Amino acid sequence: MILSRSKPASSEGARTSASRKQIPKLEEFLEKRDYTGALTLLEFNSNIGDSLETDLWMGYCAFHLGDYKRAATIYENLRKKDYTPQDISTNLACCYFYLGMYPESQKILEETVDDKLRTRLLFHLAHKMGNESKLMEYHQMLQDVIEDQLSLASIHYLQAHYQEAIDVYKRILLDNSVQKSTKRHYSRIDSELYFLTLLQENYKDYLALNVYVALCYYKLDYYDVAQEVLQVYLQKYPDSAIAINLKACNHFRLYDGNAAQVEMKQLIEKISSSFSSGHDLIRHNTVVFRAGENALQILPNLVDVIPEARLNLVIYYLKQDDVKAAYDLIKDLEPAVPQEYILKGIVNAVIGQETNSRDGIKTAQQYFQLVGSSASECDTIPGRQCMASFFFLYRQFERVRLYLNSIKTYFSNQDNFNFNYAQAQAGAGYFKEAEEAFLMIRNEKYKNDYVYISLLSYCYIMNKKAELAWELYLKMDTSAESFNLLQLIANACYKVGEFWYAAKAFDMLERMDPSPEHWEGKRGACCGTFQYIVAEKLPKELLSEVIQILKNTSNSQVDQIIRVMRKWGKENRVNC
Repeated sequence: MILSRSKPASSEGARTSASRKQIPKLEEFLEKRDYTGALTLLEFNSNIGDSLETDLWMGYCAFHLGDYKRAATIYENLRKKDYTPQDISTNLACCYFYLGMYPESQKILEETVDDKLRTRLLFHLAHKMGNESKLMEYHQMLQDVIEDQLSLASIHYLQAHYQEAIDVYKRILLDNSVQKSTKRHYSRIDSELYFLTLLQENYKDYLALNVYVALCYYKLDYYDVAQEVLQVYLQKYPDSAIAINLKACNHFRLYDGNAAQVEMKQLIEKISSSFSSGHDLIRHNTVVFRAGENALQILPNLVDVIPEARLNLVIYYLKQDDVKAAYDLIKDLEPAVPQEYILKGIVNAVIGQETNSRDGIKTAQQYFQLVGSSASECDTIPGRQCMASFFFLYRQFERVRLYLNSIKTYFSNQDNFNFNYAQAQAGAGYFKEAEEAFLMIRNEKYKNDYVYISLLSYCYIMNKKAELAWELYLKMDTSAESFNLLQLIANACYKVGEFWYAAKAFDMLERMDPSPEHWEGKRGACCGTFQYIVAEKLPKELLSEVIQILKNTSNSQVDQIIRVMRKWGKENRVNC
């Protein structure tokens, strides 16, 4: 990344002209973490004369810029020379590791001398290559030193064991606090507050721990805590690409994509084009912050570079209703972290529902249960969502309500949550709550969905608001779905005694399909409406409309029914 540069101080009494300024020393660039400036100086020096020390520093700076390919080339050339330090091969193996060349990295390490860096790198390679036995073997070889413990914490993080990673960082800070003979006494009532205090007190020696801890809290959905911890690091290094990116992600979770883009803007302005990994990260996260904009132009090329790119591309396909593309992209993915299990469960659930595949639904249930019942996820928001999804697919809506009610405050304004919440409430028979949740939805895609319209209509009817259900039907175009809604209104209204709207619905049905069932439904609804008029539960003026509905049917029973109604109307001075 391109970091801010300060002008070298002029010697006392010297002129301020450019010709009299001193060239910054390499140490000054390194102290400021200005690896671009340092590399430029080293390249200038290499043109003057070839030097092993210059090449070593060039490899160091290229590596820290994230230009692992260039660093690898430098170390490869150094290995060909007659005399080079022993750690060159290990450094080259590190470059190969970051380039994703895991077999090549492991092959080089087989030829290197045994040291702590080699052990740590083999530990990480075992994880990347899925070799559990080797992972445990090298785990046992780690020592109680800071570098080894940080490697252990990183593996915990990569395995989604975020609390275990935080525990390692706590031990490091506690040990450091004891070694420095901290005199202050702390209340242990709030261990997290104690931990954050240690982070702030030891920031000079272990400043990077703030970033690592913030990443863990971010993954645990504690975005406000993550932001507080991260700010300590940003105060010292406000131009850190990793820290700025994490801050943007926190703002995305706490606020919205626009707030995240504001934070990301400064990173875009400062990042160096040579910092390829940072460049890819920015492009990826910008797509996320912009709700999938330019996803097809950016994410496919990053699928094998950034793990989340595959997941976000699957999400994009799902939002575009391209379920097949989403399934094809994720079907061969072996889930390793909760997010992958969750997304694969969602894709299988959608496929199962669309193709009426019981196997797809069953697979989705298994993935949701694995996450929701796991010790690390059962009390998290995603874990509870998974259990809600698991019971939803089993149509156990009371259990769904239990889980969704526990996280409702976090999603009260999100349409997708309210859509699922409303369905669960309706399925469990809580129609008032279901109606309220349906009416909170603003997305037109949901509001035009037949599931939304039919369930909201049913809630209206069960809440004695049949006229609103009828209005929903009148707004629909003629289709198979409108016919199905008409049947729902007719039968549901009849069931709860909303006979007037049942009569209107059965009348429409009979015109479309003059079957005996529709006539019988209309006859019963018209007679029920007449009874309500007689009991003064409905206005007398409706009687003429009821008679008109009956006249639409050519049935021998119609005349007799109308005769009874008109006789009552005449006796009660009703014009019919």
